[in-house]
Parts: sequence; C-alpha cells; structure tokens
Amino acid sequence: MELNDKIALITGSGSGIGRATAILFALSGAKVIAVDKSIAAARDTGEQIQNTGGTALPLGTDITSRSEVAEMLAESLDAWGRVDILVNNVGGANGNDLLEMDEEQWDRDIELNLNTTARVTKATVPQMIKQANGSVVNIASVNGLAGYDLMAYGAAKAGVINLTQNMALSYGCHGIRFNAICPGTINTAAWSERLRTHPDTFSRLGEWYPLGRVGEPEDVARAALFFASEASSWITGQSLAVDGGLTAGNLDMVQNLMRT
Repeated sequence: MELNDKIALITGSGSGIGRATAILFALSGAKVIAVDKSIAAARDTGEQIQNTGGTALPLGTDITSRSEVAEMLAESLDAWGRVDILVNNVGGANGNDLLEMDEEQWDRDIELNLNTTARVTKATVPQMIKQANGSVVNIASVNGLAGYDLMAYGAAKAGVINLTQNMALSYGCHGIRFNAICPGTINTAAWSERLRTHPDTFSRLGEWYPLGRVGEPEDVARAALFFASEASSWITGQSLAVDGGLTAGNLDMVQNLMRT
C-alpha cells in the first residue's frame, strides 16, 4: 500500500497511535503534517520521520481552538498546496459514570473526541472538494460500538462513527472517502499511570481478547494506511474494529453458561 507524494495531515502525532501512523505513512511515501498540541512532541515525530528519509512538517496546534485549526490548515497549504489524507486521531477520556461526573467532565470528553473531529474535518474538507479527492480516517473506539463504561467518551466516539457515515454519504460525490477505525485497548502513554500502580493491567485485559493481548499503536496505524491508500478506493462510510476480536462476542459467557 503506497502513499507516494500524498500529503497527510495527522492530529495527535506527538505520541501513540498518531506517531505510529505518521511514521508509517512517511515510510509509505507520504509527506506528513505532524500536528500535536505540544510542538516539542510534533517536532520529535518529525525528526523520527526525517531520520528514516521521510518528509514532515511539525505543527503545534490546539485543535480545540477554531483559530488555531485555521492557522494549521493555512500553514499546511502554504507548505504543500493540498491535503490528500486527514487522520483525526486526537481523543481521550476524562469522565466515567454519567451520574458521578460533572458537566465539565462531560463537556471535555465531547469536545476532545467529537467536536475536535468535526472542527478539523470542517476546515479540511473544502480543500478536498477543490481537489475532487481525499480520504478522511477518523479514530473512534470500540467504546462507540458497545458499552464498555466511560460513558461520555463512548457517546462521543459513537458520534464520530455516525459523523463518518453522514460525511461519506454527503461528500462521496466529490471523490472523498470517510472511514472510522475503532481500536480496543492500545498500549499507549494514556495507560502509564495505571500501569505504575497495577503493572498486570495489560495481562489481565489480554484475557478478554481472543488474540490474547492488547493492541499496539502500529496495529491501528496499519489499518489507517489501508483506509488512506488506494487499496480501499471503493470503501467509504465504514467502521473497522481493530480490537483483537473483542467485539466478536463473549465466549467466556457462553462457556460459563454451558458449565451450569
């Protein structure tokens, strides 16, 4: 799967899934706009890309700010004149149970996971319309497909999936594809605090996954590469669970039932 000379804008490129995706896209031939709230993290990703012979433009952008998003797009177009691929990767969870979280926690999850995706998409798609071509890959979550607690986060990710479907219907006529990836548990820095106090977290979680392990950022990056490339040229409006089989079903429940 090649991305030769494509321009790929990836949010949250400073770490985790975003960084793995940026590096893989660069290795596949794309010029990468590595966007992160931390310019230092974006530059670090850019250096890693350049060290492998790739090309990157690191940008420090707070995508919760409409003005900063506009500046981000302007800088991207000034540099390379187009955006062929957008990966909306920024996300995170702040609240848990609806009855226990305050409105600020709820609002933060909706802003960080749904509003930012909508904001960057709204800014970028008009350029793709001018080009009559583009691929948008939204990083959603298995939490948007089923109930795994984290209620505000799950509601926001479900919104991302539905937004993906609606955008695919509305803008396919312009040659633009929209697809979503729904990762399960991924080994990123978001788990670092939990792992410090509960070092067996991933081994325990792995027991719930048919493939016996949690995911790595590169697992998601490879799925993003598929959706970004011409290998998926007739696929749009879809949501792919990259989850080690988690959402396929609950064999443990069935086995417990058969033992009774």
